[in-house]
Amino acid sequence: MALVPYALARPFLFGLDPEVAHELTIRALARSQGSLLQLAYASQRVDDPIEVAGLTFPNRVGLAAGLDKNARCIDGLGAMGFGFVEVGTVTPLEQPGNPKPRMFRLPAARALINRLGFNNDGLETFIAHVQQSGFYQRRRSGEDQATPMLLGLNIGKNAATPMAHAVADYLICLNGVYPYADYVTVNISSPNTQNLRSLQNDAALDALLGAVSERREQLAQQHGKRIPIFLKIAPDLDGEQIAMIAQTLKRYGCYRAGRVNNAWGVIATNTTLSRTAVQGMAHATEAGGLSGAPVLALSNQVITQLRAALGKNFPIIGAGGILSAEDAVSKISAGADLVQLYTGLIYQGPGLVKSAALMIKNTF
Repeated sequence: MALVPYALARPFLFGLDPEVAHELTIRALARSQGSLLQLAYASQRVDDPIEVAGLTFPNRVGLAAGLDKNARCIDGLGAMGFGFVEVGTVTPLEQPGNPKPRMFRLPAARALINRLGFNNDGLETFIAHVQQSGFYQRRRSGEDQATPMLLGLNIGKNAATPMAHAVADYLICLNGVYPYADYVTVNISSPNTQNLRSLQNDAALDALLGAVSERREQLAQQHGKRIPIFLKIAPDLDGEQIAMIAQTLKRYGCYRAGRVNNAWGVIATNTTLSRTAVQGMAHATEAGGLSGAPVLALSNQVITQLRAALGKNFPIIGAGGILSAEDAVSKISAGADLVQLYTGLIYQGPGLVKSAALMIKNTF
């Protein structure tokens, strides 16, 4: 159990600029992980194993990508009780992202707006951080627990890369992260990289998934393992677009018992461009993706439609708007196999991880 209640830390953090608070938190986690200071936020992990996409997740609650873009805090985040942690998004080359200020809180809506733009230190540094983590060292030495935490690595394209060459960026990143990931997420849904969401369109998506699938087969032979790949999509899709994405995903392989080698999955969803739920609030007109409570219903609707289109065996991770244990349960009820937190962690603190995992365990 965490020694320092988040309720004591939150007023201090919320008194700072959101991005300053974020960087301060990441630095604190990076310095404290693996030490006695980790007890300030650590929590015993809820044991609720489930098999999804051929992997055994120790529980259904994970961390969404975006909080730890450079894989600096894998051990500290894992100590909070997550069943799986996803880090990134990483791009082939280092990039600063969009100009500051680029993060905004909307406390009345329990929401955030960000237009960070895949700011990260690049693939080489990202991989080095994964290699330096206690998580990786334990796995490499065979000291992992019976049902260890799993690690997802989230990949994207550089802002300067023309859309015509976007696939090449994803393949570069896939080559780099493949040996270290339990699963890889292909992020095509951030609203903060110009035209990125166009990769969700029919022909572009087919070309991307085809190229990634082919490269995965090559990497599977090279490394002796074939890992699942998840596609992260937006909440701002209509029924026709969701149906098209589902059809394309099914064409490239639906996980079934005995057919783990073709595992694809989907993460629903990223942030939204909609401002309907926050009209009139301070910062509501800022450009960027809106996350937090206002995204819950949008995300759940996409999950429900995806589950109907994909069938019961296709892996779905539900993300977006989880601010309570009940919210996490609603995603499983909508059709998700697993859930991810991010903004909820900022508003509610690490205790949300355990409460969500316990309620899911006791409900399903």
